[in-house]
Amino acid sequence: MTKTINLTLKVWRQKGPHVKGKLETYHANNISTDMSFLEMIDVVNEQLTLDGKDPIAFDHDCREGICGSCGAVVNGRPHGPEKGTTLCQLHMRHFSDGDTVVVEPWRSRAFPIIRDLAVDRGVLDKIIQAGGYISVNAGGAQDANAIPIPQEVADKAMDAAACIGCGACVAACPNASAMLFVSAKVSQLALLPQGKPEAARRAIAMLCSADKAGFGNCSNERECEAECPKEISITHIARLNREFFKASFGSSVQ
Repeated sequence: MTKTINLTLKVWRQKGPHVKGKLETYHANNISTDMSFLEMIDVVNEQLTLDGKDPIAFDHDCREGICGSCGAVVNGRPHGPEKGTTLCQLHMRHFSDGDTVVVEPWRSRAFPIIRDLAVDRGVLDKIIQAGGYISVNAGGAQDANAIPIPQEVADKAMDAAACIGCGACVAACPNASAMLFVSAKVSQLALLPQGKPEAARRAIAMLCSADKAGFGNCSNERECEAECPKEISITHIARLNREFFKASFGSSVQ
């Protein structure tokens, strides 16, 4: 038999970026422990709609932990209490009957609130546009063995490429730094031969774009690593710093 629980939700409600917001209390009753957190909000929204009230706005898309669209701070932790889990993969069996759950949006000057739990994370796309690419001549797919890459290097690049750009690292950081995100995007290309020609320009351009967006500086608190749903390591931040210093002192890139 499926177990059900009753929860008290304190949800941040805000109609726009320039409107004052506040926490409002809702009751989520008869919630199946097999539901995901987003499905629980769906149930609450259905009841709010029936009551003639505005449903809670939140981001979501694939609901499979792939797209990076979903995200909210649950009881003070981005994506909730489970390690290596996105909000859409967080199941209600991790909560107990009678719990009070506080749900808030990402908090960062670079992520203006659109409405309620939905924030504008478009600046992350701008950082990628600034340098997260390689310039290649289009053509047929190259043979997989044409460019030998050590397995260890390939694994590190794939670990960095696992970043889904959800912004949890920014929400977790006391400085609202995006260094874990930027370092993952730099590492996934800097480690591979295809990313070498533009490595210097990439490191400088992406960091400059992050600075312009209003993100804070990294102070090695490691909250980002602890809350990242894909468990991206802060060793990538060290690599980003090395790439930036090499580009600054050994390159003519302006």
